[in-house]
Amino acid sequence: MSFQRTSITLALALLAGAAQAGIVTFSGDSTGGPTFNRLLEDAATLSSEGTAVAYTAYQFSVDTSGLYTFLTTAAFDNMAFLYAGSFDAALPAAGALIGNDDLVSASTSGFAFNLNAGGSYVYVTTGFSNADFGQFSTTIGGPGVIAAVPEPSTYALLAMGLAAVGVAARRRSRKD
Repeated sequence: MSFQRTSITLALALLAGAAQAGIVTFSGDSTGGPTFNRLLEDAATLSSEGTAVAYTAYQFSVDTSGLYTFLTTAAFDNMAFLYAGSFDAALPAAGALIGNDDLVSASTSGFAFNLNAGGSYVYVTTGFSNADFGQFSTTIGGPGVIAAVPEPSTYALLAMGLAAVGVAARRRSRKD
């Protein structure tokens, strides 16, 4: 096993602490994604070298309060940020809770943070600079169920699909 894999495994084990009741892993690719002026690692101040940096956002909620761990590995120099409620790229400091750069190496970021049951959160994966983007994988673990929150467009598609089923059923009942 390489030093980097050993380091990542150790970092995840340290972040995980007690046994995890809920774990979710998702992958993505920030190539060609939307951009923003990212924060510094302190999650409070804008970066001067992180302007027009591609990002992806994962919105989720948890059903149990407690300590949750976050670990992202990527093929680029990545950073991660956690937001409460929602994320607005035009106001990157609004709702920012915590950030991290280079947890174990330039290609890993992560942290542990206490989340509240029923709260909505957004995990943002981004690069250190506008030259840092690509494929990544993130694992979130904690004491409760971690559920993705669909985007409003998903709800709109669901509503249109249900309306189409309703129209088809109504036409069928008129025929009979």
